[in-house]
Amino acid sequence: MSIAQNLLSIKSTLPEHVTLVSVSKTKPILDLMEAYEAGQRIFGENKIQEMEEKWDQMPKDIQWHMIGHVQTNKVKFMAQFVSLIHGVDSLKLLQEINKQAQKNNRIIDCLLQIHIAEEETKFGLDEQELASLLSSNDFQEMKNIQVVGLMGMATFTDDKKQIKKEFTHLKSIFDGLRPLKTVNCKLKTISMGMSGDYQLAIECGSTMVRIGSSIFGGRI
Repeated sequence: MSIAQNLLSIKSTLPEHVTLVSVSKTKPILDLMEAYEAGQRIFGENKIQEMEEKWDQMPKDIQWHMIGHVQTNKVKFMAQFVSLIHGVDSLKLLQEINKQAQKNNRIIDCLLQIHIAEEETKFGLDEQELASLLSSNDFQEMKNIQVVGLMGMATFTDDKKQIKKEFTHLKSIFDGLRPLKTVNCKLKTISMGMSGDYQLAIECGSTMVRIGSSIFGGRI
């Protein structure tokens, strides 16, 4: 099947309230444009330089999501155009995003990444760090970021029970924080689920899925 057919096939399985992020990292602009022509407007990249190059060359009605781990010294390169930063895992990174957003006269939407997997290699805040960040004066003084939800990555395993437990855990953290509404924090998005487990993630409450290989094929 073509990229356009893959995309439309996946979209037909998604509930209305679930947003599809097409993970286009390492893929050429030609492939992204095929998805664009089929109606896709949200693309996810994991390298800021690659995302910046694609943003520069592609239509300007695209929303660019940064889905990879972000180094603070690279934030300035995407602050002008990024729509959503998925993997915010420290107060220091949030402060840098706020600073660069201010320079560009923008408010940048962010998701806080929560560590839900058993793998130590995955990034993310634990529940104590999350509570500490959200209650800190430093966070509450930020005017140029908006925390719109949480993001998590499940353990890389075939054990569906394990994955479901981790997704359910993230949903429970999200539900616990829902009443929290400050000027810069209004939670509405749970980003969890990728090509191999997005249907399970949706069952567990995901409102945003990140799908790459099922649309574009394997990585180059």
